[in-house]
Amino acid sequence: MSTQAQTPAALVIGAGVIGLSTAITLRQHGWRVTVAAADSGPGIVSTVAGALWEWPPSVCGRHHDETLLEQSKSWAMVSYRQFQHLATHPEHTGVHLRPAVSYFHRPVDEQPLELAKMHEVAAHVPGFAHDPGLIDRHGINPRAGVLDAYQYTAPMVDTDRYNAWLRDQALATGVRLVPRRITGDLRDHESALLTEFDADVIVNCSGLGARELAGDTTLSPHRGALLWLRNDGTSMPRITTAHALANDPSSPQQDMVFIVPRGQDRLLVGGIVEDGTWNTDLTPDNYPPVRDMLRRCQEFLPALADAELDTDDPVRVGLRPFRRDNVRLETEAGTRIVHNYGHGGAGVTLSWGCADDATQLAHQLVGNTTAPAA
Repeated sequence: MSTQAQTPAALVIGAGVIGLSTAITLRQHGWRVTVAAADSGPGIVSTVAGALWEWPPSVCGRHHDETLLEQSKSWAMVSYRQFQHLATHPEHTGVHLRPAVSYFHRPVDEQPLELAKMHEVAAHVPGFAHDPGLIDRHGINPRAGVLDAYQYTAPMVDTDRYNAWLRDQALATGVRLVPRRITGDLRDHESALLTEFDADVIVNCSGLGARELAGDTTLSPHRGALLWLRNDGTSMPRITTAHALANDPSSPQQDMVFIVPRGQDRLLVGGIVEDGTWNTDLTPDNYPPVRDMLRRCQEFLPALADAELDTDDPVRVGLRPFRRDNVRLETEAGTRIVHNYGHGGAGVTLSWGCADDATQLAHQLVGNTTAPAA
């Protein structure tokens, strides 16, 4: 136990949505918490996320192993309930509840995996409706070739505002933020870090940094890009519903459609999923696939024909921490290290559920089998 008797202490590495959610949850359960990160400001990867809550698997970097996905579904619903609460004050949190429509080139009934997912969405998520008529009602281009659709109510997160809220919430609850880049294998530096930060447990929420910190070569960057459009009703009708069409796995082309309202007056469109690529210096001018994203979304939803890019912030590019074996949320054997990384394109969706389980694991390491109530 740390030097302050009876009060366990944690060092959380990483100040993205996973790290800050975990830090806040630990603090709510009585821990003293320090977050160490090279960056906790507006440039972090979490602010690049599309941040549309989705029932696993997400449309970006999909896992298809049903065994691996089962735990993700539980995490997603814990997060959903938290976002429902946060959406009562969107002006502070940046969380909105809005309709989201998933589209398909073939009837869902003919696709066993999609049919199973749809039934789960219907059973667990509010606002569900399976209706091919959604295609016409939302003005989808008939030439897009979609034949089926279903809708549900989804949290949609303005990541700029939300990450600022997370940081403020962490500080308000007593979390200490330390600007520090931690390098090397955590197992080699565990004792020194526990001593330096007067901690009982290290929680590794470092995203792609876990390639180094945890020696995890199964992590790879999945580069994604999103264009930001004005959504204030001036150049086009204001879009208040999200629209998503996953990449066709049988096609070599990037053909994903991802259209998501962001806050009150912006719209995100995308997207691309490119494995193993680290360069994030992309623009519509220097990288045609970014320009193609807008064309593809405009063809899919003709209401975007006259859309205008947000000239102050037209494109964001980020690297999703995709892990072949899905999220790693476990204790490192023989250590006081809890790993919570590898969320791919589903960090926001899984964040609060993973934070709860990471807190439980931390309690087990200090001798409590169950975390006390918040």
